[in-house]
Amino acid sequence: MSNAQEKMENNISITLPDGSVREVNQGITGFEFAESIAKSLAKAAIAVEIDGEVRDLTRLINDNCTVRIITKKDDESLEMIRHDAAHVMAEAVQELFPGTQVTIGPAIKDGFYYDFFRNKPFSTEDLVEIEKKMAEIIDRGAAFEREEWDRDEAIKFFKDKGENFKAELIEDLPESETISIYRQGEWLDLCRGPHMPSTKQIGKAFKLMSVAGAYWRGDSNRQMLTRIYGTAWRTQEELDQYIHRIEEAEKRDHRKLGKEMGLFHFQEEALGSVFWHPKGYVIWQEMEQYIRRRLKDANYVEVKTPQLIDRKLWEDSGHWEKFHDNMLTAHVKHDENKEEVLALKPMNCPAHVQIFKQGITSYRDLPIRMAEFGCCHRNEAHGALHGLMRVRQMTQDDAHIFCREDQITEESVSFCKLLEAVYDDLGFNDIEVKLATRPEKRAGSDDVWDRAENGLEDALKAAGLQYSIEPGEGAFYGPKLEFHLTDAIGRTWQCGTLQLDFVLPERLDAHYIGEDGERHRPVM
Repeated sequence: MSNAQEKMENNISITLPDGSVREVNQGITGFEFAESIAKSLAKAAIAVEIDGEVRDLTRLINDNCTVRIITKKDDESLEMIRHDAAHVMAEAVQELFPGTQVTIGPAIKDGFYYDFFRNKPFSTEDLVEIEKKMAEIIDRGAAFEREEWDRDEAIKFFKDKGENFKAELIEDLPESETISIYRQGEWLDLCRGPHMPSTKQIGKAFKLMSVAGAYWRGDSNRQMLTRIYGTAWRTQEELDQYIHRIEEAEKRDHRKLGKEMGLFHFQEEALGSVFWHPKGYVIWQEMEQYIRRRLKDANYVEVKTPQLIDRKLWEDSGHWEKFHDNMLTAHVKHDENKEEVLALKPMNCPAHVQIFKQGITSYRDLPIRMAEFGCCHRNEAHGALHGLMRVRQMTQDDAHIFCREDQITEESVSFCKLLEAVYDDLGFNDIEVKLATRPEKRAGSDDVWDRAENGLEDALKAAGLQYSIEPGEGAFYGPKLEFHLTDAIGRTWQCGTLQLDFVLPERLDAHYIGEDGERHRPVM
């Protein structure tokens, strides 16, 4: 084989975002590829996206693929800055407080956190010192270097080091999982990556915000950890804007304003539940009557269902298996040998199916739009509670539309119009729509999920709504549309949802008589 032929054999084709194709040597790194385009691009590069997956610039490119060079101007850079900042914070903590164990430290919306195990929990007074040490580490400019380790060697290394939490994480990883370690100077951590080239790229636009308690792996029977929250941005200007937004949010904190205005209050004896005062309850009633009028005009019928329902119904529906840890239960003893387990309903859907099942329903009766101002209870974790936004007791003004499959698009479009009209009346004009698709753990066959997801997507197109896809974020029984609102200071909140459920009518044996005289399952 000639040298020219051998060179061609080792070449691969890389497609750029603009559709152009470059022939390069197999085994080129992301950095080298960026440099082959322009030295200025290589200097600005922080990562490379290969066939949709973000990787370190040092990773080799061995096959034909589509490549995009990521710089700090790209949206992905924020998550990487925060991920890298979490690693630097962990290094800073262990330098300042030897003997502290690190556990898990992800990037999150607007920032990052890391959970630490230490006999003496951290306090807000420690944050200034940690921030100062983080700045020193960033200035060192140590490279992030990826290494692949043998599983047993990695477990032994962390156990010998006294890092029992890390050892446990590795032990619980699937056997097929690659054990990747990222090193920055002398410090290292178990991590999938990716990371930027060095700590220098993080910059100084970061701030540690607060400390909180957190159980190891969210289990109240495990060790209590200290969680340190931080935020990190591309520029000081972005950081300053974020801090200003937080300060404005504190001024507008509804928990504070509600108490000052005599609308409602919270107290320890009823965590997650609201004490509505006379003036606040007037607002409540006006809102409820407004929604009731809207529903009546849209041909919904209103129902009322029980608060306490035997666990058998929740088992039949599948909610017990999925949600029973979040259900509040009552145990009623009839005698020494028999105990009844009742659950305060966390949602209304199984109860609405029971009403639908009474009597014989014809295809001519559909759709049936069944609404309820249902008082629901959920055993939310103490740390997750947040004023009126995250509670244990709520009145869920939801509805269930029982219809034929050929009515899905029409009913979905009608609901979207109703929702937009209500939000418009309330002053919410900036609405982001997301289609949440099948999660990994779910009920129902792939065929059922295909029909459900296609049904919602068709409805979105028919309604003329712009939307994005949220992979894996659907409910366990069906996909959903999420409607996210933006408040006065730019924060987004998920509020309304439209869920398409083929599964629950099947599990609870709901049916109607079709035009052919046979039984058919309604769509809910």
